[in-house]
Amino acid sequence: MDRKTKIIATLGPASSSLDMIRSLVIEGVNVARINFSHGTEKDNVNAIENVRKINKELSIETSILADLQGPKIRIGSMPKEGVALIEGEEFTLDTTIKEGSLNSAQISYLDLPKDVNPGEKILLDDGKIILEVISTDGSSKVVTKVIEGGQLYSNKGVNLPNSKISTPSLTKKDFEDLKVAIKNEVDWIGFSFVRSADDVIELKNAIEKLNGKAKVIAKIEKPEAVNTFDEILKVADAIMVARGDLGVEMPLESVPLIQKDIVKKSLKLSKPVIIATQMMESMMENITPTRAEVNDVANAVMDGADAVMLSGETSVGKNPEEVVKIINRIITEVESSYTDLYNQEEEPTENHERFITDSICFNACRLAKRVQAKAIITMTHSGYTAFKISSQRPRSSIYVFSKNKNLLSSLSLVWGVQTFYYDKMVSTDDTISDLKLFLKTNGLVEFGDLIINTASMPISDAGKTNMLKLSQVE
Repeated sequence: MDRKTKIIATLGPASSSLDMIRSLVIEGVNVARINFSHGTEKDNVNAIENVRKINKELSIETSILADLQGPKIRIGSMPKEGVALIEGEEFTLDTTIKEGSLNSAQISYLDLPKDVNPGEKILLDDGKIILEVISTDGSSKVVTKVIEGGQLYSNKGVNLPNSKISTPSLTKKDFEDLKVAIKNEVDWIGFSFVRSADDVIELKNAIEKLNGKAKVIAKIEKPEAVNTFDEILKVADAIMVARGDLGVEMPLESVPLIQKDIVKKSLKLSKPVIIATQMMESMMENITPTRAEVNDVANAVMDGADAVMLSGETSVGKNPEEVVKIINRIITEVESSYTDLYNQEEEPTENHERFITDSICFNACRLAKRVQAKAIITMTHSGYTAFKISSQRPRSSIYVFSKNKNLLSSLSLVWGVQTFYYDKMVSTDDTISDLKLFLKTNGLVEFGDLIINTASMPISDAGKTNMLKLSQVE
């Protein structure tokens, strides 16, 4: 695999079959996203099982990401033809009615009247309709003035950019979905509408109580998350820039700079970062993307993202395979030509508990650049060295060997990393020779290539990485 930036594809009605998953993986998908906002438990479990079948069939390690819905607020049932909200008129949001009318709508969030205050904005349908709170009775009704009108239909999303929401980030539905995800041993859990580091810690504790091994992706899509991002980054295992809701709740023009800042900070702490939402949106219907979408994907790659994510394009779109083919081509072109992407050196911090390992990883990447090494090969049990080496963005291939089977597929999300199962821990020299022979036999390195190995000595202890070796393939 020459491509280093990973591709995440959301599975859905258009892409959950065994044949379609096989096609998507062959075209370049590294991570399958299961969106628990949609589909039944049976649908989602079936999709997970199909990914596993393809992994076994093709001897690969496609990662599985279970994305929790979070406290998504929606408008309830409206007349089939929708209701026209007129600028300047009053419109009531009511938690008690069963169906909306010309001047009111039911809302799913029961605490809305307690959480909003006069003057705050309420955005409907991805911000297409803007309301301003006039008054609230604190129990069931919120009276608003229409600032920006439009046609309102059933089940449209609601965003509260100015209000402090009292509902927990991990809802009852999320906890039930989490149990399903952990039971089916997914690799990653996407956590929607994170507001603070405490939210992430709460989810990690819930995973631990369920005896799960999944890592947590904090989705940055609320202003509170942007404001507390540094704290969230410290406790999350990975980050997703979820630009859909983020672009609704914050000024549109600020999102590109927020994206770049999040990627930069994530790389500095060796945390994988995903760019998501509307990357190839037009291809839900069309056979080719817009030029703006091509630029958007290219910029995400140039920013240094670990992965780009497809949502509706692959889950319900008309051309799932074609979308993956094209995004693969865009990524490959950028990576082959944009040299500033590579060699992002981050010097290790002295007195850090991982200082020795960090120093080995830093110097492995620096040496790889100097001698133009074909590959950096690392042994790991926790995955730490894989994350660390990847974050330095070496041009060399990164081959990760581990006896920890749970780790292998999760690393498929990480930039540039290819994983292999290996459990023969005899001696450091024997292991290095063995891995070199394996890579040569499989056509991943050739006679005369320079390669770099990192490992722990003694290797049988599986301790922290403390050894670096440069050698040539014979």
